[in-house]
Formats: sequence, C-alpha cells, structure tokens
Amino acid sequence: MSKSLLIITRQAPWSGPNAREALDIALAGGAFDLPIGLLFLDDGVFQLAGNQHSAAVQQKDLTANLQALPLFGIESLYVSSRSLSERGMQLDGLSLPVQNLDDAGLSQLLDQYDQVITL
Repeated sequence: MSKSLLIITRQAPWSGPNAREALDIALAGGAFDLPIGLLFLDDGVFQLAGNQHSAAVQQKDLTANLQALPLFGIESLYVSSRSLSERGMQLDGLSLPVQNLDDAGLSQLLDQYDQVITL
C-alpha cells in the first residue's frame, strides 16, 4: 500500500521556485497514483488567488499547474483559514475549490498523512 503524502506549500507564486516545486511534486506523485494532499499555508494561499499577472514580475504563471491537479487525482486540497484572513483573502475568490481548515483542523490533517513535505 502506498504511503500518503501531504505537501505544504508556504511560498507565494512569485517569491522563488518553492511554489512551482511543490506543485511539481504533487503532480508527479499523482501521476503514480499516490494518495496526495496539498495544503496552502502562509503566503502559499496567494497561489490560489485568481487573475494573477505573473508576467508583471517576470515569473511563470502557475494557474495551469493548479488546474491540472484534479486531472492527476489530487483532489485533497486544503487552505488555512488563518492564512487567508491574515492576507485579506476570501474563499469565494480562490481559483480552486479547497477545504478551509482552522488551527485544530490543520493539526488533525497532519495526523492523517504518513509523510509531510514543506516547501
């Protein structure tokens, strides 16, 4: 049986390679039918913002990668309610359907996965 993997992405899409690397790991694992969850935490919630203009900061757009997640069987998507609130973001403005978790929910989520990677 495959071990489950939770990937925690904490970086904004334009702040370096970590956001893209987290999505690449998720997509690669999904291609091999691994049970994968993806948690958007801290500035990682900015990856879910709609209408990003990545060209303005000379970065590649991650929207296509995010939209491909369900195609690779990655449907366990989570977001920290605290991270959203601290950044003035709302669930209805996100580009993907995600499960909104409070701090207690985040703790329970971490216990559900065999392995956790943070980028």
